[in-house]
Amino acid sequence: MQETMYAVRMHEFGEPEVLIYEAAPKPAPMGDEVLIRVHAAGINPVDGKTRQGSGVAWRYPNPFPLILGWDVSGVIEAIGATVTHFNIGDEVYGMVSFPEIGAAYAEYVTASPNDIALKPASIDHIHAAALPLVGLTAWQALFDTGGLSAGQRVLIHAAAGGVGHIAVQLAKWKGATVLGTASPCNEPFLRGLGVDQILNYQEPDFLKDVSEVDVVLDPIGGEAREQSWAVLKPNGILVSIVGEPSAEKALEHGVRGARMLVRPNAAQLRELAKLVDDGQLRVKIDQVLPLQNAARAHQLSQTGHTQGKLVLQVAG
Repeated sequence: MQETMYAVRMHEFGEPEVLIYEAAPKPAPMGDEVLIRVHAAGINPVDGKTRQGSGVAWRYPNPFPLILGWDVSGVIEAIGATVTHFNIGDEVYGMVSFPEIGAAYAEYVTASPNDIALKPASIDHIHAAALPLVGLTAWQALFDTGGLSAGQRVLIHAAAGGVGHIAVQLAKWKGATVLGTASPCNEPFLRGLGVDQILNYQEPDFLKDVSEVDVVLDPIGGEAREQSWAVLKPNGILVSIVGEPSAEKALEHGVRGARMLVRPNAAQLRELAKLVDDGQLRVKIDQVLPLQNAARAHQLSQTGHTQGKLVLQVAG
């Protein structure tokens, strides 16, 4: 008889109420996987979009019952026969299986060693679970796709959000000048992170005095994206993490546009962990909720007004 665990599952796409806390089969690791006892799971906007049937749901032809979640921090409880770089008892964190089903909203999850790294030693599981997807997204958008380097200027939209507040810190660490859009209530938070110029997105034409930007990081699309083309310097780049930017707009302004979908990367997780332990990077937690309150966490996420990250606490 298969062992069971508790997880948050959904049996149809829909609003947060489709997320049900219930017993589910406990996974067993394959030969090239580890089994993680989950201590915390991070919430990301893609979770909610996928719950609704968009996001990355198109990849799953017959997913139900479906366990959402990709961000995880916990302790390795079992390892497959071919796993050599981890041991039982290791504290690890990562973004598991993205964009395929991650199943992190659960007491246990299996993961490829390529998707995880040792947890930053200086922070707890709650903060570690908040970092992987936003940290990897910010790193890959700014550096791998945007080519951001020291001395350049970067505009980060939604700078107080999950991806945004990590991107601000990575850009400052790299030696860039950072411009960030946010509401006025987030100004003290962003000043503390080192943002050089804060732009109130609630004002019309809030980018009218901005120019000579090398990289725009766009996690929101819409009007903010439309106004961003004009602030880029020739051959600058707008990196979108929400849909394909217009090739016509890029050509019109003599700049570049790129769409980026985050991918697991253990080496980058190790770099992020080192930055955390060196005091160069910190994760802001907006709120922590127990696993059984996942539906409430999704409701909060949908408001789009969280400062930092929402996290589900699974184990004490």
